[in-house]
Amino acid sequence: MSVFDEQSALNGLQDFNTQSIGAIYDKYFPEVYRYVRYRLTDDAAAEDIASDVFMRLLEAVQKRQGPQTSLKGWLIATASNAVNDHLRRKYRRPTETLSDSIPDSGASIHAELDLREKNRAVQMAYAQLTAEQQHVLALRFGQGYSLEETAAHMRKKVNAVKALQFRALAALQRQIGEVNHE
Repeated sequence: MSVFDEQSALNGLQDFNTQSIGAIYDKYFPEVYRYVRYRLTDDAAAEDIASDVFMRLLEAVQKRQGPQTSLKGWLIATASNAVNDHLRRKYRRPTETLSDSIPDSGASIHAELDLREKNRAVQMAYAQLTAEQQHVLALRFGQGYSLEETAAHMRKKVNAVKALQFRALAALQRQIGEVNHE
């Protein structure tokens, strides 16, 4: 398939055509990964979840429950659900990642620690948002979707998406401010 035709890909997917499956993966994996990576801070987990989304696609097609029209919408919605599942599991069993190395260059260790602390503050603030707020920020800023695309994907009106995005950003700003003032 030189030019990607979603309907042909969907038809090929229903028949488990390997070329169609490969074309779908090549076309949508980067976008699904980008979405998941925006919502998570762990590259390896993001890659695992993005790959799992495509496994779920094949399982759904096998059960005749796969996407009928919007392949991209189905994949992003499935990715959203997979991220939410992952975050729920992680919330139940929190872990702290350790750095593999401390930079040995001339860069100040204090600057590195400040940067890590700022990143941690943003991550903690992001984690305090509702799943819907995280979803809208991931679509808008992680995926680069327009307001209209985000509204269509979330099945909301554009003004509702604007309000949700505004509240999410305001909540992030409040949370980060609270962390910095402690």
